[in-house]
Amino acid sequence: MKQKLALGCALIHRPEILLLDEPTTGVDAVSRSEFWDMLATLREKGITILVSTSYMDEAQRCEQIALINRGRILRVDTPARLVAGIGESLYAVSAREMYPLLLALREIPSVKDCYTFGATLHVVAGDDFNPAEIARALSNRGLNDIKIEPTQGDIEDLFIKLADGGQ
Repeated sequence: MKQKLALGCALIHRPEILLLDEPTTGVDAVSRSEFWDMLATLREKGITILVSTSYMDEAQRCEQIALINRGRILRVDTPARLVAGIGESLYAVSAREMYPLLLALREIPSVKDCYTFGATLHVVAGDDFNPAEIARALSNRGLNDIKIEPTQGDIEDLFIKLADGGQ
């Protein structure tokens, strides 16, 4: 409610531009969604909105995104063009024991990168990545219930790639 009130106060003066610094930090999921619906309505009324956020699902709602790391702009474009530019094979991998899985995947030469992504691990695959062979190798290491599925990358995947020095 405090964030919605602050937005209301900012709108009293009918600004042409609205600058919001992490407006939904500490806000519950339902209120976050409602807040972004309000911003969409304001955008439709012609108000320019500049938002800083660390929530990549919120960034997806914007018309343009500037990915920034340590004060340096990494890339600027629409969400769709940014995601289309990931350009790498990506897999969602899971097992019963996730941390040992993470460590094991990071030792496999055909794995370019591996990081936690929600309830799975995202694996950036090299050209010689073979899911069946990887599953067998992991099983031989005592890891069970391994699931390896191709997945679509999103803004967060691109940010991780660019922040790690990828082009």
